[in-house]
Amino acid sequence: MNISKILLAISLVLVNIPAHSEKTTAITVYRSPTCSCCGKWLEHLKQNNFTIKDVPTEDMKVIKTKYGVSDNMASCHTAIVDGYVVEGHVPADDIKTLLKTKPKVVGIAVPQMPSGTPGMEMVGKKDPYNVMSFDSENHEQIFKSHTE
Repeated sequence: MNISKILLAISLVLVNIPAHSEKTTAITVYRSPTCSCCGKWLEHLKQNNFTIKDVPTEDMKVIKTKYGVSDNMASCHTAIVDGYVVEGHVPADDIKTLLKTKPKVVGIAVPQMPSGTPGMEMVGKKDPYNVMSFDSENHEQIFKSHTE
């Protein structure tokens, strides 16, 4: 192999290396197999360097009970990441903040399914919403407010 072919091969490899590669984060997502918005949320996570373990299940109530998600915090899917519960259409950046700050909570949630959250995008419609934190005694507080 001549030197020009070697240099070409090296340059092709270097072009495909990201300038800075962000560490990926493993997350397990429990969801109904028939829910399309859950799939859109999974795509949002993948685009933000999460590695997904997708667990379709017909009995989401059992999952929510197991992980301490109250009816007040419930949404359509439940995820577990680094020991925290992530309920509903929580933006990836808020999950990253949770993992960085490590508050003493069970998890964070976007209760119900507000329009404009990741996976619930609707053209021309974006509801303000709060990402809520919750603890084992069902105390809730605003983790991040999204009003834009």
